[in-house]
Amino acid sequence: MYLFEPLRHQLPAVIRGMIRGNKLPARSTSGLAEGFKQVNITILHKSLADDFEKFCNANSGPLPLLYRSEPGEWKCPPLSADSDIRTDCLQYRKYEHGIFTGTPENLMEYSEELRDMVTFYLGCSFSFEKALQTAGIPIRNIEQGCNVSMYKTAVPCFGVGSFQCNLVVSMRPVPVDLLNAVTQISQPMKEVHGAPVHIGSPGMLGIREVSEPDFGDPVEAQLEDVPVFWACGVTALGAVQSCKSPLAFTHAPGCMLITDQKSKGASTGFPVCPSQIPEVYCISQNPVHYSIVSAGAVEKIRALEELIQSDPGDRGIKHLFLKDELLKASLSISHAKSVLITTGFPTHFNYNPPEETDGPPGAFAMASMLQALKKEVAIVTDQRALEMYKMVMQEAVEQGVLETPVPLFSFHDDGMESSLKFLCHNGNPQTPRRFEQLVAIERSGMAADGNYYNMRKVNIKHLVDPIDKLFLTAGTIPGISTTGIGDGGNELGMGKVKEAVKKHIQNGDLIACDVEADFAVTAGVSNWGGYAVACTLYILNNCEIHERYLRKAVGFPCCSEKESWVSVLPSITKEEKLLQILVNHGIRSGRTGNLEMEVDGLPFYNFHSTMIAQLREVTLGQL
Repeated sequence: MYLFEPLRHQLPAVIRGMIRGNKLPARSTSGLAEGFKQVNITILHKSLADDFEKFCNANSGPLPLLYRSEPGEWKCPPLSADSDIRTDCLQYRKYEHGIFTGTPENLMEYSEELRDMVTFYLGCSFSFEKALQTAGIPIRNIEQGCNVSMYKTAVPCFGVGSFQCNLVVSMRPVPVDLLNAVTQISQPMKEVHGAPVHIGSPGMLGIREVSEPDFGDPVEAQLEDVPVFWACGVTALGAVQSCKSPLAFTHAPGCMLITDQKSKGASTGFPVCPSQIPEVYCISQNPVHYSIVSAGAVEKIRALEELIQSDPGDRGIKHLFLKDELLKASLSISHAKSVLITTGFPTHFNYNPPEETDGPPGAFAMASMLQALKKEVAIVTDQRALEMYKMVMQEAVEQGVLETPVPLFSFHDDGMESSLKFLCHNGNPQTPRRFEQLVAIERSGMAADGNYYNMRKVNIKHLVDPIDKLFLTAGTIPGISTTGIGDGGNELGMGKVKEAVKKHIQNGDLIACDVEADFAVTAGVSNWGGYAVACTLYILNNCEIHERYLRKAVGFPCCSEKESWVSVLPSITKEEKLLQILVNHGIRSGRTGNLEMEVDGLPFYNFHSTMIAQLREVTLGQL
């Protein structure tokens, strides 16, 4: 039972009066005066006020500015009728030249100095706790009668002038089946931090030990709980330290000013516009990581997924389909800083080169979008095909298919440590990873017997480098996720659906790839899967909810770059140019072996061109 039950329903003025009289039997204001807005406090000399206001506006997630006082103004008429900033916080922190020097219970003795100081009132996540409880979401720290846990992170805020610091977050353990609800309730409450900025492993924020918070108290999680992190107003403490003002004050973490304003989100319900309804998806179990995206974006991405399920070759790929794999794979890729793509299926073993026209166009489409999103991207393929792909790449850049060349690599299997050395700096999985995502598209996949087969059961192992080992090793390294894109089940990564391949695909018992990826994206033609990933990345990064989650609610949206993202989407013109380049280099259609403008036996016009047009229409909201 809540330790201070009678205080939950007291009016804010009563709580403030108890604080002034030093009669409040609590160490934190969490759970007090339920349903009323609580605020963080920062008090600075008036000469720093303009820069700090800009700093708040630049980092509105942790520092949502509700009111800026005049110099020497004790009261805050917009938020409460009779408050006094000198007495109404449960505890304060004092800073001198950026150094923390004490925790006064009130600021009355500093009244003269405060005449030249400005108070900033900033939204606090305690304000939405009542709304969560009303929806049946437990607040563990309130249940346990303690302060919320707060942590310094490795995420830098957007600096302004002398204000430079990292983000601080608050954490509440939430049952896994209530993650959607907790996100949807807090999302519209932007004045009190809004939606979470991270759900899952604390280490991804640079938090070493969740049981040792930097501020507040340790909170015990239950078995099915997931740590959920919100941007926190305690971020201001670091900003105050960085500016090294001769004198400054803040509230003590967890000791807020309780205002007379009701928390707006407590009674307004969920937002109704799909673009403003957040949905939560698990994108990794090692480490545990969830992402957030709007329902409107999900609707578009599912439309893309449905489009690419068209099965013109009548191979039975509908039996390999796993719902939302395109969405979850693309969410995972969206969070990555570095991506390695592999392609190349030497099905035409009697020709030189033996490659087919399915795979490289999809790989280039993904690489182009990843470059535009400022991610590190590289392509790995067979050593024997490296020079050919370099020539294709150069011509693709010259003809405007790619903005800049993509680094090309081959993989040499020199023993057990080869994969580790390729994926991780110094071959140590504890060091930063060279690649956070591996994506295979129409890449020959190893079957259960160790061989590589085309759809006609021909073993092409002599033409294939063992890039599968990178995927197998990635599965043992926390923080690397993998995606396989295929259209027949014998492609790298399709091991995730191998039982369906064996049952429903011709020759499936022999040809099915045995190597599993975290996500398996199936398409009627693999290139379409690559196009769909590129389009999905565009949708995700144009989604306000997902974009905010990516940047942890600090800094500003990348509005100036969005126009360039449209230009790198797959287009009929670019894909026609690339296919012609491939044909000029002797690369043939997969099913027929024709040296023509076709992929998997299907002509570019009006088959692949129609698919590209439809994918663009869905992506840009025109269909």
